Amino acid sequence: MTATKFVLPDSDIPTTWYNVVPDLPKGLPPMLHPGTREPITPADLEPLFASGMIEQEFSTEREVDIPGPVLDIYRQWRPSPLVRARRLEQALGTPARIYFKYEGVSPAGSHKPNTAVPQAYYSKQDGVQRLTTETGAGQWGSSLSMACAYFGLDCEVFMVRVSYDQKPYRRGLMETFGASVTASPSDRTGAGRAALAADPESSGSLGLAISEAVEAAMHSGGAAKYALGSVLNLVLMHQTIIGQEALLQLAMADDYPDIVIGAAGGGSNFAGLALPILRRQWGGGPTVRFIAAEPASCPSLTQGSYDYDFGDTAGLTPLTKMHTLGHDFHPPAIHAGGLRYHGMAPIVSALREIDLIEARAVPQTACFEAGVLFARSEGIVPAPESTHAVRVAVDEAIHCRETGESKAIVFSLSGHGHFDMQAYIDYFAGKLTD
Repeated sequence: MTATKFVLPDSDIPTTWYNVVPDLPKGLPPMLHPGTREPITPADLEPLFASGMIEQEFSTEREVDIPGPVLDIYRQWRPSPLVRARRLEQALGTPARIYFKYEGVSPAGSHKPNTAVPQAYYSKQDGVQRLTTETGAGQWGSSLSMACAYFGLDCEVFMVRVSYDQKPYRRGLMETFGASVTASPSDRTGAGRAALAADPESSGSLGLAISEAVEAAMHSGGAAKYALGSVLNLVLMHQTIIGQEALLQLAMADDYPDIVIGAAGGGSNFAGLALPILRRQWGGGPTVRFIAAEPASCPSLTQGSYDYDFGDTAGLTPLTKMHTLGHDFHPPAIHAGGLRYHGMAPIVSALREIDLIEARAVPQTACFEAGVLFARSEGIVPAPESTHAVRVAVDEAIHCRETGESKAIVFSLSGHGHFDMQAYIDYFAGKLTD
């Protein structure tokens, strides 16, 4: 029998996260205080984050232990499967070997619980009562809502208005987990009221929703902390469980990637798969091409400048050195709401700046075309964000068909699209544009 699915036993779940910061060839420029423009200290972040999260954000340890209670929850869906996309290979007529690491098996349907669970755990350890956050398409909001339910925390989610309207079932999922969901911009914060005054019909952005969530936490009198689903060093570290598992599963398949691909909005999904494989390369392993797939309508890596910028629209967050389109950039209302972010994770940006990774911007309709092909071949409907990785993987496989090369292509299928079917309905109706 030809193996298609490579599944690890529970005993092989990684027990540590990989922190890439000490291995970065040129280090990482420090975050700057939004008021003083001086390097941020751990004390500066105490009003926003739980102490365990702050410690991890500044950590210089390569291996960080995963707490037992977090591992216990991970075991509900981890290890996630690595699947050989044989039917997609046949449909494309390619000699390439295509694998996808499927993160849609989590209860929330995406990779986001990998960081939501530890963030809720560390907040509970500190006696926090409520977490505030933002969400674009709703994958992060759903994941944090679920994690807060596990640990008995209240959860307040500011959901980008366009996604709030486009994806009511994601909103319903968050509310089922017990979260309160508010469309952003809202009249509940100063940042939201200012945005509505400037444009009463504003469709919102992730940067603006971050401003509202940060403001809500800062004005809570200490009752609430803030949680972020991407960009931060600690978030990328939490996601490295994906790549660590993938390396073990590729060994089961007696294969090794030539090309690694992930969708990139804030960068955590791409980094989660790529960083452990990059670590292997730095240790003398084979050279691999790493490709971050981003939307052509929000192309921070391919068209943004490498600069210090705020992580949010209102300028409440620390400034980080990253590839950015500007914190006041207002992205078009594409269906891949999780990728509508003006900046990129500092770690991913630093790797791009020294050409250790590539970036490719892909248009919306081409992504959905690839998503439909994947669904009809492999039986999984990808989330709109995930279709960006599918598109690049398909293009690389077609290139292998043209050259006759048999390369191993590994990509992260970051989540399923079961709550995003309106996007596919719009695609089939010809309503989506680039």
